[in-house]
Amino acid sequence: MKIKPIGIIHSPFKCKQETPIQPFRSKAVGEIEVFKEYELGLDDIESFSHLILIYEFHRSRGFSLKVNPLLDDRLRGLFSTRVPRRPNQIRLSVVKLIRRRGNIIFVNGIDVIDGTPLLDIKLYLPDFNSGEEVRTCWITGRTQ
Repeated sequence: MKIKPIGIIHSPFKCKQETPIQPFRSKAVGEIEVFKEYELGLDDIESFSHLILIYEFHRSRGFSLKVNPLLDDRLRGLFSTRVPRRPNQIRLSVVKLIRRRGNIIFVNGIDVIDGTPLLDIKLYLPDFNSGEEVRTCWITGRTQ
């Protein structure tokens, strides 16, 4: 599989220790620089308030199938967590679109290191799964 970045994410965070745990905890403004060859694909994006950024965790290395997630004292299966060290170093964040200027998108709620390779942008649609029951089991303290 070949994946080619479509841009670069610029943020005020220079290292992992500076980044918020989750984007909803961030008030930081970031700039999404989409490479010029993909700029036409941004047409009409301003009509949406939120975007999903899919990016490469380019500084993350290795993984374990059993992990101890933040704010939990039990080992969990990797795929039931949001731990960043994974077999494929990809991640997503939901951010608020502030404005667009050409191939640059200004967003609020950025939570990644400056220089992170952008793989894709998708629209955030909050009602996409409406009507379905959502379980969060161990995260909210409920059992299955």
